[in-house]
Amino acid sequence: MTQLTRENSGQDLSRIGTQPIALAAATLLVILGAVASIALWRAYTGTSPELDRSAVARQLQARAAQASEQLVEKTRGLEVSQQESIDQLQMMQDQLQQVRKQLAAQQADSKRLSEQITSLTEAISGLRESFASAQSSEPSSPAPSHHRALRARAHASRASRGSGKSRG
Repeated sequence: MTQLTRENSGQDLSRIGTQPIALAAATLLVILGAVASIALWRAYTGTSPELDRSAVARQLQARAAQASEQLVEKTRGLEVSQQESIDQLQMMQDQLQQVRKQLAAQQADSKRLSEQITSLTEAISGLRESFASAQSSEPSSPAPSHHRALRARAHASRASRGSGKSRG
């Protein structure tokens, strides 16, 4: 049985030896046919994937350039807006400082006026006390007669002036 296996193996090897060349030739013909059909299809349709890829690449570059320009414009707009905001903030800070200065000046004026009012109030209180003490130290009965005499003199002098003016 070993002989049969060896004999069949030898025949199989000779059979395989002739078939690989035919198999390789058939594979080569299929590959060449496929390449030829692809070339004919490209020639017939007029398009090639390389041209499509380059066109798509150009479109992508154009879109990227456009997007880049838009970003640059938006960035410039943001810069201008930011600068305007900074300028407005600076103006508001200046105005705030002016308001603070004015408020401090008004507070100083208020304090000064309050001190003046306090000193005037104290002076009035002092005058009232001195007037009250002066009235209490004078005798009560002669004061009205004294005042009446002064009033009578003042009235007489007014009357004499008035008659003198009308005559002249």
